[in-house]
Amino acid sequence: MTGSRSTEIADVVAWEALDSRGRPTVACRVHLAGGAVGRAIVPSGASTGSHEAVERRDGGTRYGGWGVRGAVEAVRAELRPAVIGLDATCQVDVDRRLEEVDGTPDLRRAGANAVLAVSLATAIAGARALGQPLWKSLAGPTPLAGEPTAGEPREPVLLPMPMVNILSGGAHAARAIDIQDVLAVPVGAGTFAYGLELVERVRAATAALLDSRGDGTGLVADEGGLAAPLPTNEAALALVTDGIEAAGLTPGHDVALAVDLAASQFGTADGTYHLRCEDRILDRDGWLAEVGRWCERYPIVSLEDVLNEDDWEGWTLAARTLPEDCQLLGDDLFATHLDRVEKGIACQAANAVLVKPNQAGTLTRAQRVLRRAQQAGLATVVSARSGDTEDTWLADLAVGWRSGQIKVGSTTRSERTAKWNRLLELEHDLGEAAVVAHRGVLRGQAY
Repeated sequence: MTGSRSTEIADVVAWEALDSRGRPTVACRVHLAGGAVGRAIVPSGASTGSHEAVERRDGGTRYGGWGVRGAVEAVRAELRPAVIGLDATCQVDVDRRLEEVDGTPDLRRAGANAVLAVSLATAIAGARALGQPLWKSLAGPTPLAGEPTAGEPREPVLLPMPMVNILSGGAHAARAIDIQDVLAVPVGAGTFAYGLELVERVRAATAALLDSRGDGTGLVADEGGLAAPLPTNEAALALVTDGIEAAGLTPGHDVALAVDLAASQFGTADGTYHLRCEDRILDRDGWLAEVGRWCERYPIVSLEDVLNEDDWEGWTLAARTLPEDCQLLGDDLFATHLDRVEKGIACQAANAVLVKPNQAGTLTRAQRVLRRAQQAGLATVVSARSGDTEDTWLADLAVGWRSGQIKVGSTTRSERTAKWNRLLELEHDLGEAAVVAHRGVLRGQAY
């Protein structure tokens, strides 16, 4: 597809930048012939699944081996000449060309971090060339399934329901506890702004409880959440539930819990789950029974990565045995990979998909995963990474793609608040043209 001369890619530049953990990552600028410029810095995860697109890292001693000079050079030497002259407003063509140049299914040769940097910067440049905010250009001219066709009134713009990190463990917090995150979900909020206000009240109240109990909050997790060594994993759920009540709110009605278990991080090769902070080892059935008891005792509405990433039989069992009204969310299970989502749909392994663009490697791949999940009636959650940046494009993705939910981190640290602030800005600017997703989004009912 050939667009106007002004939207053709004229130049691509890349450099090494830093993510929120101080590790190098790839930054990129795409310049269009008409003068529009798009800039993007790619995120990177700590709790990474084995099926993600593969970042390119330098190794060696520099930055502890985390350097990305090789990925930056791949942008300059290979990806740049491949996309010069392409239309930045046709993301599919640009991303297809990037994938062809890399030539590997998981983008490991050039590096998924190099490829995604160009993909993202292209999308931003294309939107600016069209004079549109990124969310609007991502929504595209073609309505989603179920949306009105030309001549009919369109639905309001859908702002995502936020999942906000309150307390962390696992790979995000030096494994103070085994499970990775306990998050607050403002299921009773009628606006995005009020929802964010509610969860910040919960975070503050939870911090005060930790201090009053002498547990302290000196350890700040990767995503800005609180962290403390607790005696059990269940104690983390109880603490945040107490925080909801201490904030003057009703658990489950005003604010509910989402739990990122990240079970692959403490699952073992023999299929058991080693809870190190409790010195316990459970088999799969015992672990699922434990999680089921948590669902009975606490206002949990979402469970993420409840089992090992390749235990498809176990995930199908979990979907049948855990509460039907609880979102069963696959992150490492699906790895934002279309084939794995198709398999999950076929075996009914989960009812929700986490979408992380850097797991996929291009915007097109990530969007296809999200669209397929929505078509199958699965809920979708657009997510940041533990090593993120000050960029706000993720907020626009969640709105433009009508994901219904977004997971960014806590309400502290500027790489997190930048995205929350972008959504607050959109809610303000759109006014009555926008609505925030209701709790039905947890069951795929907001599309």
